[in-house]
Amino acid sequence: MEEQTYKVPTMAEMAAQNETPEVLFWVGCAGSFDDRYKKVTIAFTKILNKAGIKFAVLGTEESCTGDPARRAGNEFTFQMLAMSNIQVLDMYGVKKIVTACPHCFNTLKNEYPELGGNYEVLHHSEYLQQLINEGRIRTQGNQAFTGKKITFHDSCYLGRANDVYEAPRHVLESLDADLVEMKRCKTKGLCCGAGGGQMFKEPEKGRKDINIERIEEALQTGAHTIAVACPFCMVMMTDGLKNKEKEDSVKIYDLAELIAQAEGL
Repeated sequence: MEEQTYKVPTMAEMAAQNETPEVLFWVGCAGSFDDRYKKVTIAFTKILNKAGIKFAVLGTEESCTGDPARRAGNEFTFQMLAMSNIQVLDMYGVKKIVTACPHCFNTLKNEYPELGGNYEVLHHSEYLQQLINEGRIRTQGNQAFTGKKITFHDSCYLGRANDVYEAPRHVLESLDADLVEMKRCKTKGLCCGAGGGQMFKEPEKGRKDINIERIEEALQTGAHTIAVACPFCMVMMTDGLKNKEKEDSVKIYDLAELIAQAEGL
């Protein structure tokens, strides 16, 4: 069966038609260029279309938020990227932004206002929860996850930095799955090891790689599905799983992918 495709409009295209989207979907670098996280981007756009959301993307007008540059200490590059993005966002009159990346979420929400960029910014876990609560997404009729164990890894920039702990869990609970928590979760969750620019360097010597330590905690729950809500966490947890014998029996998915599966998308 041929897979249905969707045309995702850009802000420029909508502006040319004098149309205003309900939300801007900020795709992010990983969602645009990382082969694994492109699947999350596709899953999320399918959900938005199924829910009847009028949305748009910036396309080639979207640049990196500057988060990695600031975390690595390059404030000049951060401000240059941020000011460029703010100029584009303001040109289109963007008011509401949804992104699947906690790093983009944190930067757009908490750091762009320092430079005059003020927007309502939601992580996709929060937006998915809203759509479920409004009945625009219905997952209860699908039995694919009933009785299956799922554990959730908290992203640092989603949890500790922005206190978003319950939204992703409410999304997973809508699947009628058995949500099992790791010993270290929520405010005491263990970082995957990618934050603060660590994603782009080798780990320090003298201790077990943090992503391997974290994947071991996930496997101890007995869950066969590990849910994440961050592209950096996806990379680190997937890499950690490669070191374990259970690689073939345990799968790592983003929240959007799980909801898309439940919706039959």
